[in-house]
Amino acid sequence: MPLPDLKKSKIVVAGASGFIGSNLVRYFLNQNYSVRGILRQRPPVVVDDRIEYVHADLATKEGCRLAVRDADYLFMCAAQTAGAAVMAADPLSQVTPNVLINTQLLQAAYEARIKKTVFISSSAAYPPTGITPVKEEQMFDGDPHEVYFSVGWMKRYAEILCKIYAQKVPNPMPVAVVRPSNIYGPFDKFDFKTSHVTAALLRRVVERHQPLEVWGDGSDIRDLIFVDDFIEGMMKVFHAPDPYVAVNLASGQGTTVRQILETLLEVDGYKDANIRYLKDKPRTIPARFVDTTLAEKKFGFKPAHSLKEGFKKTISWYRMNPYGGDRVRA
Repeated sequence: MPLPDLKKSKIVVAGASGFIGSNLVRYFLNQNYSVRGILRQRPPVVVDDRIEYVHADLATKEGCRLAVRDADYLFMCAAQTAGAAVMAADPLSQVTPNVLINTQLLQAAYEARIKKTVFISSSAAYPPTGITPVKEEQMFDGDPHEVYFSVGWMKRYAEILCKIYAQKVPNPMPVAVVRPSNIYGPFDKFDFKTSHVTAALLRRVVERHQPLEVWGDGSDIRDLIFVDDFIEGMMKVFHAPDPYVAVNLASGQGTTVRQILETLLEVDGYKDANIRYLKDKPRTIPARFVDTTLAEKKFGFKPAHSLKEGFKKTISWYRMNPYGGDRVRA
């Protein structure tokens, strides 16, 4: 298939006010591309007159058709996400809404003859592999970890749909599936009710919480990738000629929650924190190591930011936009 040309194209970012969507909109603006951002309830985060913002309910056929009308490329960043506490209390909260969004948006994109679609999956959908880095071909080797069982199977179902549209139907629609590890950076969710561990710890450090509470005992291991690096990797995959591909995008390095906190404290100069580990709070998977061989060898992707560099940029942004900010000039 021909390589995508975005200079004279209309690009749709579904979920344009979310974490990844906001960063992606800003990326496209910096490239002077024509971008349409799809919003539902939240107002636009990145404010610029060059952005075409459209309000649409992506859980409906009508909303999905409106989103992709007369467009060329689609980036599916729309998703209902949550942290460990919400997943533990209400596993279906991330299943039903996302199944509706993914199913109907892919169908609308196919009907609209979108030239290529990118779907953001998750490394949480993999079965447990302990300290062995998980490879792309292992996705269906077993159930996802019990904590991620519901959301993991939801992502797997969407990936199967992506493959069907890319390979199993007449006039197939090229689709790239990217499976990120734990993304962090500007525009992340910093609300403690919905935030993931890195954003929550960053906020507590910047706000100088005393005591500084950490859910779990600090031994859980994560693979962190800075959002700018993730987007660079995603665009490399997008521009490749493959009609269908699924690839991990991660740093390839494991970092414990304790190390995440220690790095944040060092970067922000918080020297007298009274750290309190809450071992009775909900936790997610104990360890996830992600194999990045395919991304590096096939697409030439390696993250550019160290953990310290990524944290410095994120903390600087957060101080200018406390609690994530409502509206940010591009």
